[in-house]
Amino acid sequence: MKRAVIGVRMHSGWGALVAVSNNAGTVEVIRRQRVAITAPGTRGGNQPYHFAKSLELPEAEKFLEDYFVASKRLALAAVRDLVGGLGGQCRVVGSAVLLASGRPLPPLAKILASHALIHAAEGEFFREAFSKACESLDVPVTGFRERDLNACVQTTFGKAATRIGQQISTLGRSLGPPWTQDQKMAALAALVVLVNQQS
Repeated sequence: MKRAVIGVRMHSGWGALVAVSNNAGTVEVIRRQRVAITAPGTRGGNQPYHFAKSLELPEAEKFLEDYFVASKRLALAAVRDLVGGLGGQCRVVGSAVLLASGRPLPPLAKILASHALIHAAEGEFFREAFSKACESLDVPVTGFRERDLNACVQTTFGKAATRIGQQISTLGRSLGPPWTQDQKMAALAALVVLVNQQS
């Protein structure tokens, strides 16, 4: 049975998800979809920290905890459907999540006092919800800082890195849209995980 890895690049409340396999050096995109991890009409919309800023600190903490549980539940359902849907075709052996700079965030009070930190925290929040959903389904998670991805591709593929990068870039021609930077980066990260697991 073919092995596949899920790659995802998260945004506020949603992510671009790609599942790839690598058959004798040929990259195959098995599935790609937009995964929503906030429900329509959710209090706070897709920006929970922006909303929490208007609350007293204890209420903000409780709101964010509840919001995280709901987001993780939606992410879990999406990943479960994906893994189940691929069951007869291939086995999902891991996931790759694209990360930001990776600097640790300060306590909530400091986050809510800074617009830049609010944006950073929201990014981390949704990536964490997706990662926890994968872990709940025993799908191992590997995080890649976006700025380090090209170096990881180079290390993993060596001389073939340029060819692999070009193959990923041009897949959109046969797949059709969407094949943006989101899908390309998610697919590259997933391939790195897939190859490193096999070596």
